[in-house]
Amino acid sequence: MALEFTDSNFQNAVLESDKLTVVDFWAEWCGPCRAIGPVIEELAKEYNGKINVGKVNVDHNPNVSIDYGITSIPAILFIKGGKVVDKQIGAVPKYILEKKIQSHL
Repeated sequence: MALEFTDSNFQNAVLESDKLTVVDFWAEWCGPCRAIGPVIEELAKEYNGKINVGKVNVDHNPNVSIDYGITSIPAILFIKGGKVVDKQIGAVPKYILEKKIQSHL
């Protein structure tokens, strides 16, 4: 299951992690976000233990969203070593996200 990242746990759970972390910035009212949600959950199961996969609800966590300049959702950031190493804006097929994950493992 995808983790829930918040303004209060983002530093510890994402930036200080030694694993690649895939962060899905989303909102309940966003249709494309709901469409890609199941893909994020699948990735969380398939890569369990290898990477971290989680979601940030932009409505409930404005600080992290502002820090990363999130203006369009869904926005998926790939963070490793505390830095954004890749990103994907908009809903895309699963294989595109998997390709990005593989390139950073």
